[in-house]
Amino acid sequence: MSQTVATAVFRRDAAHSPASVSERIRQRLFDAGQRFHANDNIAAHILPGEVDGLRAEVEARMREVLGALVIDVDSDHNTADTARRVAKMFIDEVFRGRYQPAPEITRFPNVSGLNELMIVGPIAVRSACSHHLCPIMGKVWIGVLPSAASDLIGLSKYARLCEWIMSRPQIQEEAVVMLADELEQRIRPDGLAVVMEADHLCMHWRGVKDDQSVMTNSVMRGAFLRDANLRREFLGLMKRPRD
Repeated sequence: MSQTVATAVFRRDAAHSPASVSERIRQRLFDAGQRFHANDNIAAHILPGEVDGLRAEVEARMREVLGALVIDVDSDHNTADTARRVAKMFIDEVFRGRYQPAPEITRFPNVSGLNELMIVGPIAVRSACSHHLCPIMGKVWIGVLPSAASDLIGLSKYARLCEWIMSRPQIQEEAVVMLADELEQRIRPDGLAVVMEADHLCMHWRGVKDDQSVMTNSVMRGAFLRDANLRREFLGLMKRPRD
């Protein structure tokens, strides 16, 4: 179904039924021409109080999912409150990067003209595979080559940006690009490198059930892409054992 047809069907259905919270948010996104893929942030289109309503809606629909799985949530003490827990987990925790605006990041001018390699990591990251909603658990390393024109940000802010990007359904290949884009826009470095190494439970838990596979991918920009020696220095220091 094309986007145009999907929009028309949504508007027709919405016109004949009271709009739920998710429908109202979706309508704003359609009207703004804004996509809402699993790894997109949609905070700008959510009004105050609607996250609470969205959480309640997810809880109600999760109860329907459990019912479709033939789980008796009315008499099973283990699952009686599962729908509420799952809704809270999705909205407030593992997918919060979709519904919350970007964290406040204070930037400082590079007064000293720093121009040497800086490496941050490993930063522990957690996400969920957008194909199966299974956990992704891994680490990120960030390399920055600043220039006199670059902005500097505090060490903890790298971790906050990582968490914001990763706290939504992702595929790893896109997640590292999104993180690199966000960092490049904020600090404007001469060079930027991002490496992510992660375990995917959709490989460990289902399908081939291979618990040894680890996925590693990288984004190299600016000086890291042009200068092989800088790239080698970053990759060498990145994996150096800690005392």
